[in-house]
Amino acid sequence: MLEKSPPPHRRHGTGFSSLAEGVLELLASGQASTRTDLAALLGAAPSTVSFAVGQLLAHGLVAEEGTRSSTGGRPRKVLRLGGSDGYAVAADLGGNHAHVGVVHPGGGLTDVSTVPFATAEGPEAALPGLADTLQTLIDLHGRDQLRGVGLCLPGPVDVEPGLVTLPARMPGWNRFPVRDWFEERFAVPAAVENDANCMAVGEHSVRPAGHRQSIMVKVGSGIGAGVIADGRLYRGATGAAGEITHVRVEAAHDTPCSCGNTGCLETVASGAALVRLLRERGLRVTSTLDVVRLATDADPEATRAVRQAGRYLGQVLAANVNFFNPDAVYLGGILSTLEPFVAAVRSQLYEGCHPLVTQHLVIERTSLGADAGLVGAGQFALQRAWTQAMQAVTGERGFR
Repeated sequence: MLEKSPPPHRRHGTGFSSLAEGVLELLASGQASTRTDLAALLGAAPSTVSFAVGQLLAHGLVAEEGTRSSTGGRPRKVLRLGGSDGYAVAADLGGNHAHVGVVHPGGGLTDVSTVPFATAEGPEAALPGLADTLQTLIDLHGRDQLRGVGLCLPGPVDVEPGLVTLPARMPGWNRFPVRDWFEERFAVPAAVENDANCMAVGEHSVRPAGHRQSIMVKVGSGIGAGVIADGRLYRGATGAAGEITHVRVEAAHDTPCSCGNTGCLETVASGAALVRLLRERGLRVTSTLDVVRLATDADPEATRAVRQAGRYLGQVLAANVNFFNPDAVYLGGILSTLEPFVAAVRSQLYEGCHPLVTQHLVIERTSLGADAGLVGAGQFALQRAWTQAMQAVTGERGFR
């Protein structure tokens, strides 16, 4: 008989701090609100979960409020994070704009807006203006309730030190200490993560609890993917899990890619690739937004190009879906707003995957839309804040 996969609290360490990590994550994201929920999602014995919850209650990191009726048993006590009237401010950075907002425990999102952000000017020039915008939100909600700052970045992130590493479209950002910069500015924990990973976590927090395996694909100027495995973000050995953008595809031939290689998926399926292609065909486009506008207006050339880009992405995704067998594939980013693109991806997955893999597979746009990255970045910030608080009162080494 095959041995069952170990539950999360065993796979991610041992001892109280590891199990407590899972409890805090699930309460912060809103996926669980009772001990029974926690036991089911963590794959742990109810008595073990109750002990961990009791320790967190004793330290004030978790609180009880009211009860929830259950079928065939006594009412279950509802749990929440201690001091859950706090919040995090979050920003999702793009090439020319930043999406900002306030994220509350449980995934609530308020005060969302989009502000100019010149990524190409480098961090030292661009970040002070963004910090001023976040400070305005903090002033509105109260400095004493601020728990953390979350940043969603459009490039590879080394999570441990909070750095962007070898970004293709962020000149001047390589190895810049983004997390330290924000922690020094606001004197609260900060979390820095890749945009596709933020979107994966944000979307996962609002999806059915039964969807434990999913792939989130963000398709804008570039392409990125975030992987949720057994209910948790999977980063891989070096944090590069989900880097499908640089998978080589036959249709790309020897087209140069931003990574320095040739023939990558990005060169035929990304927004930047579509801009280049449509320019070559004589259309006046300067950005991915122009491509979307043309396709939305049913321009035949743009529609054909968008549909073909969806096919190329679907072909690469099919190999990953066959291997991983997820519950769902979610599509985000500006190109996911185009039905021809989404339909082409879906068609390729059904054509290229085994019937058992697609039997119950959900393939759809992210339900949070452009806000998915914000919600995820805020969740990362809140988790980091509560983990640091746990370390302070228990003296145990927590998670990053």
